[in-house]
Amino acid sequence: MFQISKTKLCFPLSTFTKRYSSFQATQSVIEKAAIDGELRVFIVSGEVSGDNIGSRLMSSLKKLSPLPLRFHGVGGSLMCKQGLNSLFPMEDLAVMGLWELLPHLYKFRVKLKETIDAAVKFKPHVVLTVDSKGFSFRLLKELRARYNRQRLENCPVHFHYVAPSFWAWKGGESRLGGLSEFVDHLFCILPNEERVCREHGVEATFVGHPVLEDASEFNLVRMCKHQELKLEGLSISEHSIPSDSTVISVLPGSRLQEVERMLPIFSKAMKLLKDPFPKLVTLIHIASNNQVDHYIGKSLSEWPVPAILVPSGSTQLKYDAFGASQAALCTSGTVAVELQLARLPSLVAYRAHFLTELIIRYKAKIPYISLPNILLDSPIIPEALFQACNPSNLASILERLLLDEKMRERQVVGAEKLIQLLHPSESRMGNSIHCTGLESHRYTPSILAASTILSYVKH
Repeated sequence: MFQISKTKLCFPLSTFTKRYSSFQATQSVIEKAAIDGELRVFIVSGEVSGDNIGSRLMSSLKKLSPLPLRFHGVGGSLMCKQGLNSLFPMEDLAVMGLWELLPHLYKFRVKLKETIDAAVKFKPHVVLTVDSKGFSFRLLKELRARYNRQRLENCPVHFHYVAPSFWAWKGGESRLGGLSEFVDHLFCILPNEERVCREHGVEATFVGHPVLEDASEFNLVRMCKHQELKLEGLSISEHSIPSDSTVISVLPGSRLQEVERMLPIFSKAMKLLKDPFPKLVTLIHIASNNQVDHYIGKSLSEWPVPAILVPSGSTQLKYDAFGASQAALCTSGTVAVELQLARLPSLVAYRAHFLTELIIRYKAKIPYISLPNILLDSPIIPEALFQACNPSNLASILERLLLDEKMRERQVVGAEKLIQLLHPSESRMGNSIHCTGLESHRYTPSILAASTILSYVKH
């Protein structure tokens, strides 16, 4: 394990100032930034998971950079805590689905132009987009075109964090080739993505899955007993749960449109579980999204069983809540991996507009929707998708998940295999750390990504 030193000796400034006279084409990002005396990073994230990734990357850049940093762009509350002054609320970009996007196209165009204008005015050394490929790739493509068209000097280096899910869609790999025109380097979070991207002419680095940051930050072993859970300032005044309760974590999503679609279905499923589990308690996890927070708060009056709201912003609290639960019901997304990391048996559910569902059925080339099942190529986690995502089916699967020990054990065993897949190999990680001078730093995906940015030389 590599330990982070308390001093910023990874990229000594003195080694760069001696090289100002070298050609700009052979200078790294940090060397070019040294000329200006600061590193300017324009960073954009459009959803909650990206806000988490972006904030950790910003923190790692501050740890490694010998220069002061200035951030500008679009992000959520976590990125703002790291020093970002967001152009507009991140929630303005948080729309998922093909058909669902249509009513928001005009607003997206307005926000896109606003973001491009702000980026050009900021004169960044680095432009970094996180996930949200629909908005991110349009931004990078049009920004590169603006620099070329207006012959602006010092075109920034373009990075994108989280490779597009080319492996999930028919013809997905064939669309990778065009990315190199406006993406200089991709950060991949899944095994084999780097190899495929490079085969299609896109520079890429497998940094590991962001959920490994949680594993690094906490010793995540499910030892917390539900009666020990203390949640301050929440909706149950006792702040603890009786030891004979049946506890289910409920995670309805991070975007308003999906929470509006999924939460009523989840509510009806919980109502059906009241008879077999009369002491049922739910822990409803709220994403870092003000619109979602408000919607869930209004919906509590009709929630059929006792509920505790688990606010966003604390990774420790989230995993404490997972540890206090016997099962989880979640909308498909990154959280499925987090639940596997917590070794919490789960059910993944998903509904969308019926036209979006038709397109997914036609275009998808894999039978699963949750990442753990995709990577393990096995239905380790039960999935209730589209028409199968209905209250009676969800309740039936959850009842089995709570009572069937073999079903639960399969998920725990699968989790061990999954975590190994999400981590770069020791040899690959050793080579990356040696090449970027990170011998004194403990590995995390964001540390590896940050070091790649600072040492990157655009050819």
